[in-house]
Amino acid sequence: MDAVTATGIIGVARRAVDEGRGVDGTGFWKLIDAMKRDPSMDRFVDDVAEIDQKALQNWALITVPLAVGTSLMVLGSVVGLVLVGLAYEVEGAWAGIWLVLGTGVLLVTTHGLAHLLVGMAVGIKFTAWFIGKITQPQPGVKTDYSSYLRTPPRSRAWMHAAGAIVTKLLPFLMIGAGLAAGVPVWAVWALVAMGVVALATDVLWSTKASDWKKFRREMSFAHD
Repeated sequence: MDAVTATGIIGVARRAVDEGRGVDGTGFWKLIDAMKRDPSMDRFVDDVAEIDQKALQNWALITVPLAVGTSLMVLGSVVGLVLVGLAYEVEGAWAGIWLVLGTGVLLVTTHGLAHLLVGMAVGIKFTAWFIGKITQPQPGVKTDYSSYLRTPPRSRAWMHAAGAIVTKLLPFLMIGAGLAAGVPVWAVWALVAMGVVALATDVLWSTKASDWKKFRREMSFAHD
């Protein structure tokens, strides 16, 4: 893609987000693809990052500042661990209830935190936490696209994979905690079911529209 075409796309995309719309149909994602393949297009990175942030504000149901969202996710993770800990303090059904409930809380909070921690480790910055829409209430953490595009594609790929990996491992890791706490058998099977559902979600959805799709996309640039 030449500079004239890129400049035109940026103009169209900027007008779209300034009017409260998204970037679909503007050529924005074709420009992103071209930028990932051609390092000489780095001069457009800051414009792209600005448009990307405005697009998020137009699309997301809720956004909160990075520090606030991170604090809430960390606090939520502490609450989840406390609930798991309660399983060791009681017996019978309540032990299973606390374990399963705590695991559920941790599944919500640790997914985005995994993206954040791995991303920061490889040099990616983040700008906010968000919830996209009511039908997809999982909290997400938004990358600063200028730092994202300037990070090697393999590193970008593993940042995307981090959340998915944590989500898939957590229910199975908690089985050991459940056995140590002596929870009822049904609670152990509940954790197994949570893990199986998470794996099925990866196969049926994430590989087509979420983390693993992004992982494969970024790894494809690593082979260029």
